[in-house]
Formats: sequence, structure tokens, C-alpha cells
Amino acid sequence: PDVLDTWFSSALWPFSTLGWPKQTLDLAYYYPTSVMVTGRDIIFFWVARMIFSGLAFMNEVPFPQVFIHGLVLDALGRKMSKSLGNGVDPIDVIESHGADSLRFMLVTGNTPGNDLRFYYERLDGARNFANKLWNAARFVLMNLEDFDPEDSPGEYTLADRWILSRYHKAVAEVTGYLEAYELGEAARVLYDFIWSEFCDWYIELAKPRLYGKTGQEDRVTAQHVISSVLKGTLELLHPFMPFVTEEIWQNLPGHGLTIMRAPWPRVRNELIDLQAEHEMELLMEVTKAIRHIRSEMNVPPGRKAEVLLVAPDAGIRALVAEHVNYIAGLANAELKILAAMPVAPEQAAHAVTRG
Repeated sequence: PDVLDTWFSSALWPFSTLGWPKQTLDLAYYYPTSVMVTGRDIIFFWVARMIFSGLAFMNEVPFPQVFIHGLVLDALGRKMSKSLGNGVDPIDVIESHGADSLRFMLVTGNTPGNDLRFYYERLDGARNFANKLWNAARFVLMNLEDFDPEDSPGEYTLADRWILSRYHKAVAEVTGYLEAYELGEAARVLYDFIWSEFCDWYIELAKPRLYGKTGQEDRVTAQHVISSVLKGTLELLHPFMPFVTEEIWQNLPGHGLTIMRAPWPRVRNELIDLQAEHEMELLMEVTKAIRHIRSEMNVPPGRKAEVLLVAPDAGIRALVAEHVNYIAGLANAELKILAAMPVAPEQAAHAVTRG
């Protein structure tokens, strides 16, 4: 007769932990909270009991929203249990791959309410992503040693306008996905932006400028852009990968006490530049096409490829001519830009891109 339901004390958790039945300051401040995050298997055991206990003792529901996630299953799709011996000790995973890699793996490729299978291969991918970010940040920091954030930047190049536009779009997308509890989609946007756009394209395009090959004012401008985009991106990524982001952020110029206290990045609509994105995408398409041909034809990386670029549109010819260094540098090519092809050269490989 004196036995309580095993979930009875858990049902009191939203207010008993705050000092109830005493009317404490913590209870007044933190009850009700905003959202409850829990697994799909204890909705009735725990969530429902917390709600009716809150109504009974506090005359108010403990939270207006419940975010339900799935379970982490083994690679065969079975629930992890002691009897099956198929559990994965997170401490072992943290020692082998790092806590950030484990967190990022668990949140990516997952949709609310659905179960997630645990694969070590996906952990390797998350660790590679952390390494990519770390190495990119090391390169940036090496080129910011003499950087003074107070120095005024010069005129932005096409690459600057493009990365700033893509960054502010990423801020908008990540913020929107987080507000909708689409954590996996928010992480995917950050993964694509950091790996593909910031590391693989912008950093490579900025290297000659950071090395001072295009003048001191241009170098300062590149430093401004690369440091601000990296700083803001770390702040977006921090909830997913807190340790690596804090470590890098603390070494950036103009950092504060801790990234945890940094304001969440805001979208600056005036820096979203669709024209720059359109033009940059065309140059990237051409670069990728040349790289693809080089790879197919086994052209050695150190050998310059002679490229004839035929563009009937005068605007596209002018765009390519103005930014020919982007393509020449990233594809190791020597370009001739033509309005039409007089005679197709013998033994030539070709590709077609937009325009």
C-alpha cells in the first residue's frame, strides 16, 4: 500500500528541483520552462506525468512545447541493452574520436522523432569535418598575426561579396532550422558551407591576397572578410561542436570572454548579393569543368593546361576576363577567351557549362 509508481518522483522534476514546495526565486524564474526534450519511448511514462503533476501542484503546465527525438540504435537497428551487450560507451567514443565528433554525428542525418543507427563510419566523417575546420582555422590564424580589426577594409572583390552573401544566407537558414527544431538540417547547412564554400573555395581564392601578392590594402580586406566569416561561422557551429569552436574562437582577433556569451549572429540583408552569387557560380562551374577534364586525362597537378574558353555572350566573356586569375589559379590553367571557335583543335578534351 505504500509503494509509489516508479516515475512518481520523476514527474515532480520540473518544480521539485527548483525548491518546491517552498516558493523560491528559482521556482518563480524557471517554472514553467520553454521546451522539454525527450526520447519517443517515455512520452507517457514521463512527459504526461510531468504535465498532470505540474497542473496538480503548480496550476500550470511545466512546458508549452515537447521536442521528441528517436533512439540511438546499434548498426543492426536493435535497441542498445545490457542483455544484448550491444551498447556503445560514449567515453570510449570520446577518447577515440572526440566529444565534438560524437555530438555532430548524432545530430546530422537525423529527423525529429526518427531513430538513428550508430555507425563508426559516420563518426569518422564527423571527425574529418572537425579536422577540416581545425586546419582551415590554423591557416587563417597564421595569416592574421599582423591584423588589426580597426584597419578599414578596401573595396570587396567578387569572391568577398560571394562568401559574405553565402554566410548571411547560412545564418538565416541555420537560425530558421533551429527555431523549427530541425537540428539535423541546421547542421547540414553548416557542414556544406564550411567544407565546400568556405574551405574549398574562399580560402583558396584568398591565399594570393593573404600572401600580399595583390597589395597591402587588398590583403587587409581579405583579412577582414576571412576573420569575420570564420568568427560568425564558429558561433553558429558552437551548439553542435562546443570544444573545437571555443578553442579557435579564443585565438581570433577581437574575441571576448567566451563564445558561449557571444551574441547569436544576425543576418545583414544588405550583404546578401544574388548577382555576386550568380557570377561566382559561373566561374566555379568553369573551374570544376577544367579540373574534371584534367583528372580524366591524368594531367599532372604541376602541369599547366592550355584552355580555350568559348563564350558567345559578351557579358560572360567580360566576367571571365576580369576574374581569369580565379580560374587560372584554382585549375592551374592558361586561358584564351574566344567569342567563337574558328577550328576545333586536334586531340582536345571538352566540356560544356552554362554560357
